[in-house]
Amino acid sequence: MTVSTDRPATEPATAPTGADGGDILRRTLRRHAAGVTVITVPGPAGFTATSFTSVSLDPPLVSFYLGATASTAGAVQRADRFAVHVLGAHNAALAERFARSGTDRFSGVSWQDAGDGLPVLDGVPAWLTARVTRCEQVGDHFLVIGEVRSGGGPAEGPALVHHDGAFATAVSLTSSTAM
Repeated sequence: MTVSTDRPATEPATAPTGADGGDILRRTLRRHAAGVTVITVPGPAGFTATSFTSVSLDPPLVSFYLGATASTAGAVQRADRFAVHVLGAHNAALAERFARSGTDRFSGVSWQDAGDGLPVLDGVPAWLTARVTRCEQVGDHFLVIGEVRSGGGPAEGPALVHHDGAFATAVSLTSSTAM
């Protein structure tokens, strides 16, 4: 084994005495950079989420989680479809707007009706729409899974990420696109 001398060795971090699993999870996930999205449903209703992920390519399924006590939880539970908007670095203000509770998140925001009451936000690098295939409570959150129906956007510019309690941008370290 080779030890790098570029930086000092540190002891593994340990949880403070008395920390519960929720505190440990919260503190650990602050170190995990996550892509920032805005999820919208008919109503219109929407919220900022970092829990968006792909589930399957065949069939094309995606998912997200939403806190059961969130102001948009009822609208999401009633929805039979949703849109996911992948945000770019230039969308930080949009992410902050949709993260605020108790405000009209759509006020002053440019969006289009997908033809069925589903709001699709303008000016985002990428978006997709999905039909809800499953919505169930898991712990203190709702898991929502949907089958992708449509999508678009220019897919340009650096991604907006959330890391250590703040919005940041992703920077490519290599030219490889393989994961």
